[in-house]
Amino acid sequence: MIQIANLHKAFGKNKVLKGINLGFEKPGITAVLGPNGSGKTTLIKCILGMVIPDKGDILFQGKSIEGKWTYWDSIDYLPQIARFPENLTVRELLNMVKDIRNRNTNDEHLLQLFELKEYMDKRLGNLSGGTRQKVNLVLTFMYDSPLIILDEPTAGLDPVALIRLKELIQAEKAKGKIILITTHIMSLVEEVADELVFLLEGNIHFKGSPNHLKRTCQESNLERTIAKILQQKEPPTQFSANGHRALSMETFESGNF
Repeated sequence: MIQIANLHKAFGKNKVLKGINLGFEKPGITAVLGPNGSGKTTLIKCILGMVIPDKGDILFQGKSIEGKWTYWDSIDYLPQIARFPENLTVRELLNMVKDIRNRNTNDEHLLQLFELKEYMDKRLGNLSGGTRQKVNLVLTFMYDSPLIILDEPTAGLDPVALIRLKELIQAEKAKGKIILITTHIMSLVEEVADELVFLLEGNIHFKGSPNHLKRTCQESNLERTIAKILQQKEPPTQFSANGHRALSMETFESGNF
């Protein structure tokens, strides 16, 4: 569904993406990880057309997205910080989004799932951060799009809502969808992700399953694994999930792979 080829992006002298090559074609859940400044948010915004790359191309269903916007209708996106007029009620916000997208929705089920019925006529400005996030999740999942992008989806959620979100993500995967998640919550990645892409300083540092990365780094949990990588800033030297030797940073930068 998505192919990313030789993607470069700089903001002034700051080179954020340095020749990213990625593909997301099979149904499943991919976590895009990396420390602040690694390029993951810029990568997501390039896929969404919100940031224009300096070099490279992004194909959606085999066609370049450059200068095109209709593909947005095939994507459901949860931004890290969603801003809406605070004087709107939850009901008014939902109706506004429905009018804009003009598609069938599944909002009634989601409103019950996240226990939002009692908040329908409350203004957004009067809601807690966690309740706002639940509203944002309803807005994201209420359309049946083949690609879902979630940027820090767990922010402010209570334990019950977090469990329901994990179940919802798994249910969407079972429908054959591609789901991309950026998060700092490694327990979420371990529970739901089929694959992870770890970015560091604008390069792909690792691509494979969470379990493979843990084995490669000889750690028992993903949080310790990521901490080790950040301390060493060296790519894995063992083998990738497909049996090939893991690629070094020099290999990625030279293109010899």
